[in-house]
Amino acid sequence: MKNIIVLGSGMVGSAIAIDLSKKHKVTVTDFNQKTLNILKQKHSVIETILLDVNNLELLTKTITPFDLVICAVPGFLGFKTLETIIKSKKNVVDISFFPENSLELDSLAKKYNVTAIVDCGVAPGMDNLILGRYNEQLKLTDFECLVGGLPKVKKWPFNYKAPFSPIDVIEEYTRPARYVEHSNIIIREALTDVEAVQFDKVGTLESFNSDGLRSIIYTMPHIPNMKEKTLRYPGHVEYVRILKESGFFDENPVNIDGVNISPLEFTSKILFKEWKLNPTDEEFTVMRVTVKGIDLNGKQTTIVYNLFDEYNKQTQTSSMARTTGYTATAAANMYLDGLFTEKGVFPPELIGKHKHCFEYILNYLKERNVIYKKEIIS
Repeated sequence: MKNIIVLGSGMVGSAIAIDLSKKHKVTVTDFNQKTLNILKQKHSVIETILLDVNNLELLTKTITPFDLVICAVPGFLGFKTLETIIKSKKNVVDISFFPENSLELDSLAKKYNVTAIVDCGVAPGMDNLILGRYNEQLKLTDFECLVGGLPKVKKWPFNYKAPFSPIDVIEEYTRPARYVEHSNIIIREALTDVEAVQFDKVGTLESFNSDGLRSIIYTMPHIPNMKEKTLRYPGHVEYVRILKESGFFDENPVNIDGVNISPLEFTSKILFKEWKLNPTDEEFTVMRVTVKGIDLNGKQTTIVYNLFDEYNKQTQTSSMARTTGYTATAAANMYLDGLFTEKGVFPPELIGKHKHCFEYILNYLKERNVIYKKEIIS
């Protein structure tokens, strides 16, 4: 049994803490006492600490006694928090999905003899892991990830619920999307290249460009074609683009009767009620990862992994929390079991290259009924 601290008691952070507490001693921190109280009431074996990770000195002091840190803070806090964890000489699994390049901290992690496994969720996360495994087996030519988390009940006009802040979703809709085509990095506006895609158990969804490749752009530069697209119900993109093109996502304040108001903040407040995913709202996660390449015999091979995961009524755990959180806890237990010992910053594609790590994580998820179905297309 190890002593683990989880930074963040949100929907995913709480799922991580509950899963880890089955095998380890777990402490959870958050700046919101109410969320800590809710977690503690349901799971008394989990210890809680009120903590603002912006207080870097207190953060360092708090994490010092622990064997492993799980960083599940909001993205805008992620990079600085991870940097502080590394400087504190603590090994860490990170799912904060911050916009900065995590590989910039690699030399720091090596300096302090730290293992930092980053972007360890569903996507980014499992798609990277799959790519890393098949990069060892094939001369890859193509990688594509289609992924989305959606409510079971559609509510017009957006047909969407977010397990995190609307402002984070809007950031995904406004940040330019990067993908790789014929070995060139292409930058397109988000919400473009909309395509209809069929999925079992779901039906037709629309896919669109979003900036999801992250570390893969830097770690897999030899693969000529790489793309990640987000999935939503048909019609969602059109309504969001209307808001975007009309200026509702602008950050610069507008003056209304002498009061300066940020359109983005205003829109986020409105959409918070519209998009809020309540704890018992049923939702699902759908993902399709496709890799294409040439095998050792010179044969073109296509590998497809499909995921469909639903809200768990028995445990009242969202699919997004399960698919993201359990990937992180799989990586945590993999590390604690001594299967991965390298020092530095490691996105999942650098973990997946090791067959024993890849199989450990897939089996761990399967035990929790998060199942990736593999199909080989020759």
